[in-house]
Amino acid sequence: MNRRTMVKTLAVLAAAPAVASALPCSDSDYCPVIPIHDRLDQGPFEIEQDEGWRTALFTTPSEKPIRNPGLGLVGYTWEENGPSLAVRAGKRSLEDQIEQTASLPFVDVLYIRCDWRNVQSRPGRLDLDPVWQLTLDAARRHNLRVAFRVQLSNPEFQPKNIALPEFLRSRIPLVNIGGIPRRGNVQYLEPRYDHPEFRKAFTELNQLLAEKFDGDPLIEWMDLMQYGFWGEGHTSNLPNPFPDYVTAERTFLEMTNEQLGAWKKTPIAVNTQPDISHVGNRRIVDMTVRSGGWLRSDSICLEEAIQIDQIANRPPWVGAIMEDGDLRQYDINKLQPDAAGVNPMENRILHTLDIRANYWSLWTESDNLKSYNERYPRGFERLQSNLGYRVRPAWVWQRKRFKTSELVVSVVNRGVAGVPGVLWLTAQIPENGWKSTGSLDPGQPYGGGNRECSFLLPPGYVGKVNLSAQVELRPGVLKPITWACDQPLNADGSISVEVKAPNDPNWRKGV
Repeated sequence: MNRRTMVKTLAVLAAAPAVASALPCSDSDYCPVIPIHDRLDQGPFEIEQDEGWRTALFTTPSEKPIRNPGLGLVGYTWEENGPSLAVRAGKRSLEDQIEQTASLPFVDVLYIRCDWRNVQSRPGRLDLDPVWQLTLDAARRHNLRVAFRVQLSNPEFQPKNIALPEFLRSRIPLVNIGGIPRRGNVQYLEPRYDHPEFRKAFTELNQLLAEKFDGDPLIEWMDLMQYGFWGEGHTSNLPNPFPDYVTAERTFLEMTNEQLGAWKKTPIAVNTQPDISHVGNRRIVDMTVRSGGWLRSDSICLEEAIQIDQIANRPPWVGAIMEDGDLRQYDINKLQPDAAGVNPMENRILHTLDIRANYWSLWTESDNLKSYNERYPRGFERLQSNLGYRVRPAWVWQRKRFKTSELVVSVVNRGVAGVPGVLWLTAQIPENGWKSTGSLDPGQPYGGGNRECSFLLPPGYVGKVNLSAQVELRPGVLKPITWACDQPLNADGSISVEVKAPNDPNWRKGV
């Protein structure tokens, strides 16, 4: 993703007005796609009269876990090889395994990564593997969210099985792209993604998934259905099945455009794999980010410098999902600490904060995750205290203005990432229902930063005002969040501010 030169994708986005940005760019190469409206006054706020200010609320940052949309630790209920090792060995049922994972106190999101054959077995409808309903049910019981990836190709089950449903295998040409020495004599097959039957079936798959899951409040994000092994945009060092680069790039730009156009309410994440297979990955990543999509990488330690740079320097309103690629079983017997006493998994976990990520993936082994957390608790504790965005009204001032009072709120973000979208604030008077709502600029407050805004109160009002917040992850889709502060919150998640009369003797003393 070259932030300076990749502008060709704008032509493709012009064909999909539903996902194109309606905002002008300022000094950024990427524009936020959530339209700015009801923008709050964000200062600067000057002193216009002596004795006209008081500090009405002063909060401290909480380090406790919070389950807000747009951040969290991700437990897998199904990965490219299927369920956990215990389930595959017959030692535990799938239902029990999912319940074990959902019950872990540090899990916020449940994740399914499965093949196309696990979601469809006949034309015209979805036939979801039981893992889907079990995962959704567990998420409801434990107040979690769900994310997923449907793989169009998966090397793990070849040559016995490919990712395509059985009913498509006789309709779509399969190309032998060769083998990888470390995997024995397996010869890998890739479908001709550009074939009319594949494109027709893919269009139906995308539409069926969007009809069922787009906008479902349980669904946190969907991984873009990309080319190749595991849907990551590559086939390792093997060639792609296309006749030429132009056909490959055009095919995947069109397939990406279909997905961006269909998923209007649920965030889409794109893998940042470099274009080693020559299928147009650079343009696909650029196109997805320009449409408001998030970034993800499937390894924090083994990836190339470009992927780390892309994620660490992404636009502040773009979410990021990170995974470890090689030690994901969390086997404490294989995690020997270094000279500093840091085990290699903890090293990877803490690097997640260096690139301002929103999510960290935990994989499928719940028993190992529990044992790891008991032995090495620092890693997950650091993530739960710093991952993603953690906002609170750190200062709230009351000032005299226009013959009434105005509340100036300083929203501080103690997390490492910007808000993945737009933060909306509401000031409400509980006793009479008066309410004022408005938005901050996209991504604000950025990770480690603060952003001020103000609310003008009804003339002469004295009493409590409740402050609450929502995050807009996709245009028009707002979800409530919990303030990350130590001070007590109301039952609806708001925090109360006491507005005093100008002649109150405590006016200048503040709180």
